[in-house]
Amino acid sequence: MANSYEVVLLDLGGVVIELSGVPIWQTWTGAGDEAEVWERWLRSTAVRRFESGRAGADEFAREIVEEFGLAIAPEAFVREFTGWPKGVFPGVREMIAAARGRVRVACLSNCNELHWPRFMDEMALGDAFDHSFSSHELGALKPDREVFDLVVDRLGCAPERILFFDDNQMNVDGARAAGLHARHVRGPEGLRAVLTDLDLLG
Repeated sequence: MANSYEVVLLDLGGVVIELSGVPIWQTWTGAGDEAEVWERWLRSTAVRRFESGRAGADEFAREIVEEFGLAIAPEAFVREFTGWPKGVFPGVREMIAAARGRVRVACLSNCNELHWPRFMDEMALGDAFDHSFSSHELGALKPDREVFDLVVDRLGCAPERILFFDDNQMNVDGARAAGLHARHVRGPEGLRAVLTDLDLLG
């Protein structure tokens, strides 16, 4: 089974990086369970503009405060939002390094100008992957077919040779519709279980 894949493609937030934003967003918006939080987030006009690189951070903050009627000033929102990613889950760097002995390992994140430098530089993930893709640089975002087609083209292999992991079922469904093999996992335990089962950790 392991030899059927050329690339392991990882979402970052919720798979590689621990996030603190969901409970904060639930408090601000009164959203229900986590699935509702992510659906509202992924469908937000302000979020889609920002994370596809069509709006800057200040514009995004003003738009999202207005869109959701948040009782927070845009400047305060930017400060809070920038800190939502907490850090890399323990053990994930080692898993990535081990998998790179068997396949190429890449990341695809719905991301933005505030979080991407933290991921690549502050959290030192820039050298962890063979390829790193962010929605704000690609101009397209998950779960849209366009972003998966762009990444497949840049990876230079057939979509069925890519194994994609994401903590959001909407993104998993989008990847499958684009022809990728995709698994829904949350955190390092789920990731390790699948990679071990496929003999991708050496």
